[in-house]
Amino acid sequence: MDYYERMRFKTVLLPWLMSCTLGLHAQGASAPEPAPKSSALTAPLFYEILLGEISARAQEPGAAFSLMLDAAQKTRDPSVFQRAVQIALQARSGESALQAAKAWSQALPESREANHFVLQILLGLNRVADTLEPLKREIALAPAKERRDLIWSLPPNYERLGERHLAALTFQNALTNWLSDPAVGATAWASIGRVWLAAADKPKALNAATKGLAADARSEHPALLALSMMSPELPAAENLVKKHLPHARPEYRMAYVKSLLRGQREDDAKLELQRIRTQTPEYADAWLIDGALALQLGQLDLAEQQLQHYLGLVDAEPAVQQHADTQRGRSQAYFSLSELALKRKDLNTAQEWLQRVDNPDDLLRAQTRRASLMARQGKVDEAITLIQALPEKSDADVKLKRTAEVQVLRDNQLFERARDRLQTLIGQYPQDLDLVYEMAMIHEKLDNLAEMERLLRQLIAAKPDDPHAYNALGYSLADKNLRLPEAIELINKALAISPQDPFIIDSLAWAQFRSGNLGEALRLLKGAFKDRPDAEIAAHLGEVLWTANQQQEALEVFREGIKLNPDNETLTETLKRLRVSP
Repeated sequence: MDYYERMRFKTVLLPWLMSCTLGLHAQGASAPEPAPKSSALTAPLFYEILLGEISARAQEPGAAFSLMLDAAQKTRDPSVFQRAVQIALQARSGESALQAAKAWSQALPESREANHFVLQILLGLNRVADTLEPLKREIALAPAKERRDLIWSLPPNYERLGERHLAALTFQNALTNWLSDPAVGATAWASIGRVWLAAADKPKALNAATKGLAADARSEHPALLALSMMSPELPAAENLVKKHLPHARPEYRMAYVKSLLRGQREDDAKLELQRIRTQTPEYADAWLIDGALALQLGQLDLAEQQLQHYLGLVDAEPAVQQHADTQRGRSQAYFSLSELALKRKDLNTAQEWLQRVDNPDDLLRAQTRRASLMARQGKVDEAITLIQALPEKSDADVKLKRTAEVQVLRDNQLFERARDRLQTLIGQYPQDLDLVYEMAMIHEKLDNLAEMERLLRQLIAAKPDDPHAYNALGYSLADKNLRLPEAIELINKALAISPQDPFIIDSLAWAQFRSGNLGEALRLLKGAFKDRPDAEIAAHLGEVLWTANQQQEALEVFREGIKLNPDNETLTETLKRLRVSP
């Protein structure tokens, strides 16, 4: 052994060896000498381990592995077995690592760590069928109090495997004996369902969720599985969600509300929010979401009341209980109250709410909104300067800044400046298709329909599954009374991609109105306005009603639209053109 190796032995390897051997413990000088303990580490084994480590350092993994595994089998020491596994893994020899892990598990059959290594290595080698017995042992070896959480944590290991059907079948077979266990049965079914869902087998996943909730309707795990599958095409999943709701935590019920909102079911979401607020009035998030919905519907006084109540609840929480979600929620309340003040044309109050935003993740967004308010006061150049000077911590910040800059120019009808700025930005970020869409909309404002159509068709070719370009082109053609059959065809393509979108339905109704199909236009617009009360939809519905000689109903719709957004450009232009004063 040369000098370097001797020094390494004394300073690194010897301490490690002493820590991993059996029956050897350091003693203080004044401590009484304990009774001698037998040790599995003999002098030959000591040097076998040492030689194994030296071989590993010398980049001789084959020799290092053989020496370490032999020493591990002789000492039955978990740390020596683990070192053998590590040497094999560092050498990228999965089979050798598996050999060592199996030897470890056979030597110490009650070792959870040994079995876990066997299972993970088999998964890494994609030997799905061979994981059956290790997976069974993984669950059986867990303490009873940890078993349910362990079962719920297992699916991700199988969801990412290549042979997903075999993975789901193996996983289900491994958990069969636990399905009737009252303590974990519902979770076992839910975990099985998750793996079947990853295998794209929704019927089996739904069946698992059904059986899980049948075993225990209070269990959140099968209810979470059902919630993840909720869609208009699978109503049975929502029925399972509703079965759990009487027993659900507010957090689960709020997740259900968010799913309803994603499906554009605002009325159902509001009903569920009302139930949450009634049953758990101290649950702050329900007040925040309900306030945001009321604001969206133009119910300003109700929105203000609910948002202020939310702030009162979170401000009353002890600081130690507040977390990142609380900070984000508080910022959202400030943003909503600022928007509310803006709808009341109270720019100073709108600014004051934005100045209260102090969450670092929301500061940039608050500053861009402050710049937008400055522009509304006629300080457009100052607003642009403020946006451009804001710091950028991420790519998302960069994108937010350039979007805000263009929006300020658009909102102030500086369309030529917006076009020039977008041209520069597209040159800098040619992959950002959102900028291309913005440019198309600016060309529409500049009445350059040929360039608008060219850009939108470019977007359709690049993103054929995105409904927005189809809808924008179809609506623009219809609004100009151009190529109406083609306009309807384009909007129908958008609707096929996003069938519940009330704004796309509004576009289709407008194209039908331009085509002379008054009855169909009315049917579509009434449904769209019911699903999403919006000033622009109100403008279209009001005009169609006016044309159909239903003036009184048209006036009522126009009034609702004004209440929602009195500054809406389409609504203002419609009222002026029809010479209507609601």
